Amino acid sequence: MNHAPSQPVDLAHEAEFRIGTLRFTPSTREVHLAKGSEIVEPRVMQALVCLVRAQGTVVSRDDLIQQCWAGRAVSEDAVNRCIAKIRQLAEGDGEPSFTIETIPRVGYRLSCASECPDGSWTRRGPSICVLPFANMSDDPQQEYFADGITEDIITDLQKISAVFIVARNTAFTFKGKNVDIVQLSQHLKVSHILEGSVRKAGERVRITAQLVDGATGGHLWAERYDRDLKDIFAVQDEISRSIVRALELNLLAEEDRAIGRRGTENPEAYRLYLMARQNYILGNEADDRPAQAIVRLCRRATEIDPNYAPAWALMALGQSKLQYIHGTGEGGLAAAQRALAIEENLAEAHAVLGRILFDKGQHAQGAAEIAQALRLDPRSYEVNRAAGLLSYRQGHLHDAARYWEKAATLMETDLYTVNLLISCYAGLKDSAGVQRAARIALARCDRTLAQDQNNGAAMSYSAYALAALGERERAKERMERALLIEPDNVNRRYNFACSLALFVEDIEAALDVLGPAVAKMGPAFLDYAKADPDLASLRSHPRFKAMMAAAEARVAEEVNR
Repeated sequence: MNHAPSQPVDLAHEAEFRIGTLRFTPSTREVHLAKGSEIVEPRVMQALVCLVRAQGTVVSRDDLIQQCWAGRAVSEDAVNRCIAKIRQLAEGDGEPSFTIETIPRVGYRLSCASECPDGSWTRRGPSICVLPFANMSDDPQQEYFADGITEDIITDLQKISAVFIVARNTAFTFKGKNVDIVQLSQHLKVSHILEGSVRKAGERVRITAQLVDGATGGHLWAERYDRDLKDIFAVQDEISRSIVRALELNLLAEEDRAIGRRGTENPEAYRLYLMARQNYILGNEADDRPAQAIVRLCRRATEIDPNYAPAWALMALGQSKLQYIHGTGEGGLAAAQRALAIEENLAEAHAVLGRILFDKGQHAQGAAEIAQALRLDPRSYEVNRAAGLLSYRQGHLHDAARYWEKAATLMETDLYTVNLLISCYAGLKDSAGVQRAARIALARCDRTLAQDQNNGAAMSYSAYALAALGERERAKERMERALLIEPDNVNRRYNFACSLALFVEDIEAALDVLGPAVAKMGPAFLDYAKADPDLASLRSHPRFKAMMAAAEARVAEEVNR
């Protein structure tokens, strides 16, 4: 390996590896066991990566601290806890896959069992990182289209058991960056890089793609496609199958059938769905206008193709958010059920149905749907978001943190989930977790605001992160600016009240900003506010009690009309 001894461990850029029977995914901090998967603390995974890098040589405590804690002063107990957890992981499937030897007053050494005696990262067959395809269209708003094509190619290739594909969240960290292919291949420990570009103009699309040998930088395969937009699915299939041929892989029959399954064969329905999903992955579906846009785009997609199950599921989510915030609209139940009638094993549809049922007070049924979604696709971003929210609302903060940590790493543009992590760690009294999540959230929000300075969601979430980091004045400035742009946004006001109550500790200001929001909340949102740990300091205040009582009376009157 080419790592310098003191190079910090950046989990987002570490490729998946195996030690014996165990498989580890550093980017999501997952340990894959025969009985299921487990998510470990960041320091634990960093320490394991550090020890594996050493390939059987001793890692000093100083080097371990430098690589995992950036050289900060840490207690001996903190290091010992990490090592103890790694030793526990080694026993995960019965027979130990590796051992950690303590060298007194020096450090530690990882020794593998017979399956990988040299302690190296192990991977069978070829491995590929699919870099985000560049948007070469004249319209920068077509970025969602290029990203959607990239995601579909990643999804197709992940269906092939003979090849390892770097996860989307890792690949997308290189979006828009000039990279040296050979260096990147060495860094990610992959044999090949797939890169390309997309240019969309009216009903025509040009896609270029090239598979590059990571060792030499030479092209193993390259092609340019100039097609009508209606041929977009055929192009994606051809790219995946060309890679299979170039690498001389053999597809299983089910893998061959699975490539190209996208839920629709209509390119216009597909385009509309990608536009709607872009609102979702940015965390904007919690606001009125983006949620309405999701519903409109997905409704049109399902009018074009009534059997487009993912579009029905996403429409259900948008509808459920509108009812959750205001108590109005269709609620999403029919759309979620329609999605499952078309595709009964669509994990995302089970996840949104679970959220809807929970909001309706059918807690057991909602939890059962979330559990089914997790069984169907435990690596789904949407499923982990939903599972985290369910756990949070049930008061199971440790579980919520585990699911939201995974969701946040699966989607690097997600602003919503990483901010909920701040609240989760605050409820757990984990100040280090709060600080870490807040820094990640602020960095993501600032990247979004650099492209769109009036993005209300990014402004709102960044204010919460700044408050958590103790930067109260900067937080208040962003709150004031956001409310000038959208003074009637219920979700925005609610988030600001949480920031002011929990981190700024300005109770009166929190109540001032919360009042107009409570006056418009739907019943599910009110139930959430009653249990939200962020608002704990407000609950005994007479003003809070009065506004909640008035809101509940309003809701009861609306129900009885």
